Amino acid sequence: MSIEFRRNFLKTFTLGVSSIVASPLFSFISKSTNNMQTIKSIKPLGFQWETSDPFLFCVHHEDDFPEGNEKMGPSSSLEGRRLGEDFIIKDGFRMYHGKTVPGFPGHPHRGFETITVVRKGLVDHSDSMGAAGRYGNGDVQWMTAGKGVQHAEMFPLLDQTKKNPLELFQIWLNLPKKNKMVDPHFKMLWKEEIPILKETSSKGTIAIEVIAGRLKNIAPQNPPPNSWAADEHNEVGVWNISMDPNSSFTLPKSQNLINRTLYFYEGSHLMINNQTIPNYHAIEVESQQDLLLQSSDEPIKILVLQGKPIGEPVIQYGPFVMNTKAEINQAFEDYHATQFGGWPWGIYDYVHPRNKSRFAKHANGTEEIKNG
Repeated sequence: MSIEFRRNFLKTFTLGVSSIVASPLFSFISKSTNNMQTIKSIKPLGFQWETSDPFLFCVHHEDDFPEGNEKMGPSSSLEGRRLGEDFIIKDGFRMYHGKTVPGFPGHPHRGFETITVVRKGLVDHSDSMGAAGRYGNGDVQWMTAGKGVQHAEMFPLLDQTKKNPLELFQIWLNLPKKNKMVDPHFKMLWKEEIPILKETSSKGTIAIEVIAGRLKNIAPQNPPPNSWAADEHNEVGVWNISMDPNSSFTLPKSQNLINRTLYFYEGSHLMINNQTIPNYHAIEVESQQDLLLQSSDEPIKILVLQGKPIGEPVIQYGPFVMNTKAEINQAFEDYHATQFGGWPWGIYDYVHPRNKSRFAKHANGTEEIKNG
């Protein structure tokens, strides 16, 4: 890939990310006297969700992709789209930076981690370390970018006879200064192996995917070794809560004072400590108080992100997150000089063969294969 092409792609990628990061979010503070110390603020959610340290942000992708074509792209016309930077929903979906298959062709990262929680649909991963994978429909990928990696995240539309809906969260978790230049690494949390906390009563069931952080008596799988989440004292939690109608759950208080935010992303009626929360809103709460969550006459879903703040300066420019402007400049210089290891996949919007099942091939050559 030429230097000019890399510069143009980075510029386009940076504009896409910057436009997301700059999205305005208007907040209002809860006025309830009883909840003033429990609920700090309530904010409407958009495409990109505001987060608190140690998280950088979370993006909620929801696309109603049509049937796939022979190239695993949309069967419908792509006319009228700004292909390569298509972030506006048209006909129910976006192409993002993809031109044939929707998704994010090869692009660099440095200095943080991505946690990709796929609720519906599939993601094809390939990276500059030679690692690859196809995951989705409940799987989670946790990638430490560290000192630098290029990776592609494409959304292949495998089904040619019916729609291919996609829903995922991509969460950016910061790395402390001491770990920003560690070797890149990724880990798969397969849906079959993600621990589930279940509580059942006469009125319904609560099921919570414990992706990171112990919850009650349920311990998660280990995160990547250099993650801020690897130290339990940092109390990093990523929990996806599903509640049946007319059910309740008490989210226990944290051991220490940390940042805790609940994202009410599905359903229309949620009560927190007897206060009504609007649909599709974020609720920043006091972490050292128990929270009584109650649903009404329909199921609801809530994503919880929490953790001890890293408390260091954050300088972000597009795909790089460091502590100083000088480190950002160095990241660009290193990327243009080394491409963070190059790109062994021929094309930057590479997708795996249609008949591949879920799998992960790691940089050390080990491979995991899952059915379905």
